[in-house]
Amino acid sequence: MRILVIEDDRATADYIAKGLREAGHVVELALNGKDGLFLALSESFDAIVTDRMLPGPDGLTILRALRAAKNATPVLMLTALAEVEARVEGLDAGADDYLAKPFVFSELRARLDALARRQGPASTEPTTLRVADLEMDLLQRRVRRGGRPVELLPTEWRLLEYMMRHEGRVLTRTMLLEHVWDFAFDPTTNVVDVHVSRLRRKIEAGADTPLLHTIRAAGYLLGKRD
Repeated sequence: MRILVIEDDRATADYIAKGLREAGHVVELALNGKDGLFLALSESFDAIVTDRMLPGPDGLTILRALRAAKNATPVLMLTALAEVEARVEGLDAGADDYLAKPFVFSELRARLDALARRQGPASTEPTTLRVADLEMDLLQRRVRRGGRPVELLPTEWRLLEYMMRHEGRVLTRTMLLEHVWDFAFDPTTNVVDVHVSRLRRKIEAGADTPLLHTIRAAGYLLGKRD
């Protein structure tokens, strides 16, 4: 599944994201309500995990905005409020399930799996991403360029998947750090440049047309250019 996690506590957000990724899911993180609401309304997800208490719009406001926009993405709400009235308020606002903090990760994962079964098989989320002759099979976990297998390390896979999902867009180093590594911006690190360089060598080897471009003073772009 492609899952959005909206959680302002960095340690909790990283804990959830790490566990979900290890279970094979694709995770986007938002550390405040404003970014979470923007992502929830502008991108497609199979499920959303959101804290109730958030800076910016809180979890209830996000839920109400989603449902008002006819967005039916399943939402699992996390909260430190254990009162029955708080849980009822969340469910009335449009939450599909509720989990109190502190929680055990295995229960969170089981509840998300139950939400996915309740929704039935996803029909809109693609299982294969394509950019020109570059193809990523999300189910088989395979990448090919012009029919040639491309072997990627886990971080290279996440980097390429994020870039393929944003084909034709200039992605800054800050964006890549936040979405692929879950890092805040650090002007001293060259981790993005190193991994992009390695990824470029792998996907461009033997190809006639370059697909991964460096945009001077801006970032990187994946796609065909005139």
